[in-house]
Amino acid sequence: MYIYVNGEIVTPEDAKISAFDHGFMYGLGVFETFRIYEGHPFLVDDHFHRLHQSLNQLSIAWNWTKEDVMMVLRELLEKNKLTNAYVRWNVSAGAGSLGLQVDPYEKPSTIVYVKPLPEKMSVTKRGVILKTKRNTPEGNERLKSHHYLNNIIGKREIGSDANVEGIFLTHDDYLAEGIVSNLFWLKNNVVYTPAVETGILNGVTRQFILTLLDELGYEYKEGFYKSNDLLEADEAFVTNSIQEIVSLEDVDGKTNYNSALANELRKHYFSLRQLSSRVEIYKKE
Repeated sequence: MYIYVNGEIVTPEDAKISAFDHGFMYGLGVFETFRIYEGHPFLVDDHFHRLHQSLNQLSIAWNWTKEDVMMVLRELLEKNKLTNAYVRWNVSAGAGSLGLQVDPYEKPSTIVYVKPLPEKMSVTKRGVILKTKRNTPEGNERLKSHHYLNNIIGKREIGSDANVEGIFLTHDDYLAEGIVSNLFWLKNNVVYTPAVETGILNGVTRQFILTLLDELGYEYKEGFYKSNDLLEADEAFVTNSIQEIVSLEDVDGKTNYNSALANELRKHYFSLRQLSSRVEIYKKE
């Protein structure tokens, strides 16, 4: 597959960045993952709004416009002969001196990876509450950054089974999020999800689902919840931008969930795949 690296579309073998890139040396970089459906990058405005916000927090100057983004995506799709794709858009600090830098980064590195999507993806998984605790964010809020060791440790705990999603608790034993997902559950027709203040990533798909729930008339609550709240639920599911909405069959083998709400949300999700931002849901009337 061809990828984009700092102005060029190259093969993986020819992809190069500086050994002094502070994204590599100090983890100063963020990324977005999203899907392209029939040539359209779903929720592209929301993803790049978050990317710009994150880069501002890292003092990384990145002045790409939406037109710049769309041009690169079109070129990559054409070069790789794809119309549906997984995209990881990565921006790191760029080269700097050896040592910690306090001045803004003016020449970041931009790398865009694409790959084809499987023809069919599972819509169910088993949930496991992890012994590994969710680490606290490095700053005021969790960024989708290069700091992924906590996620990797959680993944190692459950192994390579793709049909299992590990669920983090905070150090105070509040429900947090999945290893690569946000968490939702339904009890007595009310939807619950951990608050961003627990230290979770405020996922783009998470925000989309909350907007969709609001439009469909479902009551939802964000807060601090314990494992028993999840174990006593009627239904539970996890979300991310690639796997979309995945129903949990059970958690720790102690539950027997239904999937009625997740199925309903999937139907609406599928019909809205041409949106560029979640706010457009309200314009579909």
